[in-house]
Parts: sequence; structure tokens; C-alpha cells
Amino acid sequence: MGLLTGLLTLPLAPVRGVVWLAERIRDQAEQELYDPVAIRGQLAEVDAALAAGELSEEEAAELQDLLLDRLRTGSSARTGM
Repeated sequence: MGLLTGLLTLPLAPVRGVVWLAERIRDQAEQELYDPVAIRGQLAEVDAALAAGELSEEEAAELQDLLLDRLRTGSSARTGM
């Protein structure tokens, strides 16, 4: 980057920094949302809550469907489909 370009784009530096930070936060959030280990743990929690009577069959099925959709979405994103 030349001196003139650097001086002219200097006022945009904070914006570029905020955009970079927002992208990193988004990437981390997506990684955590679609983490197969975390999803499997949540599925186990749903099963335990169902066994303990804390959830009805319908509630458990709905939660399991949501978690399995996240699992499928995450695995298809990793394989590029």
C-alpha cells in the first residue's frame, strides 16, 4: 500500500477493523452452533429430560428434530454440499 493510499484510506481503518471482528465472531458462532460434539451432548440432554419426565414426547421430538437439522446443516457445510 502506497503512502498516499494509506493516508486516504486511514479514516476507514476503524470500519475495516469492525468488519474483520464481526466476521471472526460470526465464524466462531457458526462453529459452535454446528459443532457435532455439542449437538450430540444436547441430544443426550433431551433424552435425559424425557426420561426424567421434564419433557413430553412431542417436545422431545421437536427438539430432536431441530438438533438433527443443525447436525445435518453443519455436516453438509463442512463437506461443501
